[in-house]
Amino acid sequence: MNNIVTLTDTTLAVEPQGLDKVWSFTSRLSIPWSHVRGATHDPGMKAEPKGWRGPGLRRGSKLSGTFHADGQRQFWNISGYENTVVVELVDERFSRLVLSLDDPAQQAAAITARAGAR
Repeated sequence: MNNIVTLTDTTLAVEPQGLDKVWSFTSRLSIPWSHVRGATHDPGMKAEPKGWRGPGLRRGSKLSGTFHADGQRQFWNISGYENTVVVELVDERFSRLVLSLDDPAQQAAAITARAGAR
């Protein structure tokens, strides 16, 4: 597992695990629900342009940290693409979070349901 996602009443919290904290230069992200548009399970992110990395790690299908593509800053923390969830954000430092999660379809649905409830 690369990330632990916690859905609180007020925020979506993402905690990279293990060395991912070091590689991504991030120990925790807390995003208010009013800034979360929704989430999708998207293994097709493999074909998406990643842009330039800084700071972070990119080794094969391991991406961890901040990536800059199309003038947007994105947070990636994935190992492979099959369990990738993309969380779309507004009015945040990152335009989206790209995360490896256990049970990605269920977690994406839970994030979208909570974001839509606001």
